[in-house]
Amino acid sequence: MVSVFIPTKNEEKDLPGCLQSVAWSDDIHVYDSNSTDSTVKIAEAAGARVTVRPAQDPQYFGGDESVHKNWALRNIAFKYPWVLHLDADERTTPELVANVLQAVKDPGGHVAFQIQRRDFFLGTWLKHVQASPYYLRLFRPEKLHYERRINPVSVVDGSSGTLGGFLDHYPFSKGLSHWVNRHNAYSTMEAQQIIENRKANRPFSLKAAFTETNFHERRFHQKELFYRLPARPLIKFAILYFGKRGLLDGKAGFTYAVLQSFYEYMIVLKTQELETKQTS
Repeated sequence: MVSVFIPTKNEEKDLPGCLQSVAWSDDIHVYDSNSTDSTVKIAEAAGARVTVRPAQDPQYFGGDESVHKNWALRNIAFKYPWVLHLDADERTTPELVANVLQAVKDPGGHVAFQIQRRDFFLGTWLKHVQASPYYLRLFRPEKLHYERRINPVSVVDGSSGTLGGFLDHYPFSKGLSHWVNRHNAYSTMEAQQIIENRKANRPFSLKAAFTETNFHERRFHQKELFYRLPARPLIKFAILYFGKRGLLDGKAGFTYAVLQSFYEYMIVLKTQELETKQTS
């Protein structure tokens, strides 16, 4: 079987559906960030094991998502050697579950698997406008760790494969205001990450941004390349709406591309603000 890992923070609305979609597992772990709603009660009532990481600050993930998740992978006592990671607003589909169970029986030398996620908005599957639909979500926890303060990169010690089936995602389930407020917090952490990268002088490779065979390493260099481009918000809109053919997703695709451009603009402004504070 497979252990299930669900990080939460005030997820009383979405968690019941998530838990129902993974009821096939007898080892479900809810990793809570000091929720103030009914999240923990819902998890416990469903038979999930709840862990709260100590000594967190009030920010999302305690201020650093990679540190937060790495702590969980090293400290939570998962029953099984394979872990499936979901967020509370995600749902497994029957085809995905079947492929997950088959993969852990015969992993073929892989220590992790990426899964295709379907994002839904305004009742529409955002089939085209997503920047990347694949995420490493099934893995051996001792073979994976996360890097970056926000939207972390999954770094695997070994080879990874790809599973069939979908992980359905409902990022706007709590409404547009919640999405905007959350991404306001995320943009602050993204700006902090950019400043940290520049201070650390982590090597950036233009070649790796296009030719690196490891998807997640390539994604890191592509992000760093993107951070160096002028007019990033407009470029992001063009990439999502025209390059990724988001226009085929109709009104939902256009709106999503605009929201992502707005998010990128907040990152640009906050990065400039942090740089100004450093030089003043």
